[in-house]
Amino acid sequence: MAPARTYRGHVDRRLFLTSVAAMVATGLAGCDREATGAAAPTATPRIFGAPQGLTKVALPHGTLYQLPGKTNQIALTVDDGTNAAVVEGYARLCRDTGLRLTFFCNGVNRSWTEHAGLLRPLHDDNQIFLANHTWSHASLVKLSAQQIADQVQRNEAFLKKTYGTLGRPFMRPPYGYTNDRVAARLTDLGYPAQTMWLGTLGDSSAVQPATVVASAEKWLRPGRIVIGHANHPAVTKVYGQLVEIIRSRKLVPVHLGDVYAV
Repeated sequence: MAPARTYRGHVDRRLFLTSVAAMVATGLAGCDREATGAAAPTATPRIFGAPQGLTKVALPHGTLYQLPGKTNQIALTVDDGTNAAVVEGYARLCRDTGLRLTFFCNGVNRSWTEHAGLLRPLHDDNQIFLANHTWSHASLVKLSAQQIADQVQRNEAFLKKTYGTLGRPFMRPPYGYTNDRVAARLTDLGYPAQTMWLGTLGDSSAVQPATVVASAEKWLRPGRIVIGHANHPAVTKVYGQLVEIIRSRKLVPVHLGDVYAV
């Protein structure tokens, strides 16, 4: 979850479509055209629809590691956003396939501003949830109570201005670093449950695409909250494989607002 060097630019559209097309080519119904580099508004079928028959549960106080109860739901969460191309790619993936994601945003990263035009409609349609990851990815255990409030509330102000949401009640402490003092302060600020994870895409640092796929195969399981990062380009080459793992295992992708009453 450590911040990475910012990469400025746009996702390679040909690469993105090729990645998704690799999954479509395995036989998904409804796709009768070969994905190319052409900038088509929707190059793949919307594989995932909105989850049906959900009964939301009360958000517990404490720490979230996995989804409640016995479920075939999967909550893929994406942190940080230092790489604008990765943020753009995830946004297009959600738009084109119906995938539901929770983004833990650091407002300091310009990707959330640059790609608000892609992300805002997904948020307004309740397909994604934009949650709080602090303004600048500071380690909260090293901050005073006032500094914690500044980090949280500055990010809330950014999310409100850009997306019309405060990001509550889901907070992921940067690096996963927390303690009782931090937890109590976050509760006071409107975040009674800190959101951790029980599985990872393994991309908190620069890795090869095969590493992301291997981690996804290991951790994309029923009931898991899985963490990924919008910091390094490897994941942009395997979006389609991630979707195929979810689809082939008959998992239902949800964002955290689908599951918990907020």
